[in-house]
Amino acid sequence: MNHPYALRTPHRTPLTSRRSLLLSATALALLGCPTQAAEPLPVTVSFSILGDLVRVVGASRIVVTTLVGPEQDAHGFEPRPADAKALLASKLLVVNGLGFEPWSGRLVKSAGYKGETVVAASGVKARQTPKANHGHAHAETDPHAWQNPDNVALYVRNIATGLSKVDPAGASSYQANADAYVKELQALDAWAKAQFAALPQAKRKAITSHDAFGYLAAHYGLTFLAPQGVNTDTEPSARQVGQLIRQIQREKIRAVFVENMANPKLLAQLSQDAGVTPGASLYADALSSADKPGATYLQMMRHNVTQLVAGMQRN
Repeated sequence: MNHPYALRTPHRTPLTSRRSLLLSATALALLGCPTQAAEPLPVTVSFSILGDLVRVVGASRIVVTTLVGPEQDAHGFEPRPADAKALLASKLLVVNGLGFEPWSGRLVKSAGYKGETVVAASGVKARQTPKANHGHAHAETDPHAWQNPDNVALYVRNIATGLSKVDPAGASSYQANADAYVKELQALDAWAKAQFAALPQAKRKAITSHDAFGYLAAHYGLTFLAPQGVNTDTEPSARQVGQLIRQIQREKIRAVFVENMANPKLLAQLSQDAGVTPGASLYADALSSADKPGATYLQMMRHNVTQLVAGMQRN
């Protein structure tokens, strides 16, 4: 039996055990206080519709700068020094392609941007539209591929691939977001097909300011007529306008629409001369502001389809 006052040798913890205890304590300390989140990835996007798609795929891992915002026309956009500065600070540039942003190359060069670029429409089967120039007809690429939800599914997959390249740690998140959004696009497409299917084929015609709905027309079996071509910066001749007026009267077309970012004067004059009343605005090349019905791509498409069906019923 030990003497009650005998000196006791202190228990010594083996070195390996002490290291394990130290590591465990450190781990607990780290769990007890939040770790600092990584800075969101800066991404520059050419126009508002793409901006919405990029935000959906990137979610909280990115911060988006949109060069051509809601209600603005990307066709005639002129980049400013602030745009070059924003691009230079970005890790990724996302553009539509198909000739939609002829100014993007100049912006990249002037900014000295060396980062990655995603062409969202890469892989899309582009439509070619006839265009008269000095009396000679030639083909012009239609850049409005987002008017077909099937193409937008390709857009978001291209965006997910581009984001994953500059941020490999987020690859699974980007892929999951893209997959979930593709399901929403498929639901949108099924709904739109049902809406147009309820109309007799003879009624599926509409007049719009410029030729922005060719992909929508081809996908859903519609006919669109427009005084302007695929670009809003072209003006039709008096002869072309006269031909369109006669066609409207001959075919009794009542579905007439102005796009949200177009100059309404031309179509208003055409409607007056043809004796028809324009319907609600459609969203073609730009989203609406947040307080209007085209603030996201999905909302924009549902609004457009609803208005088109209502207008075509009057034909």
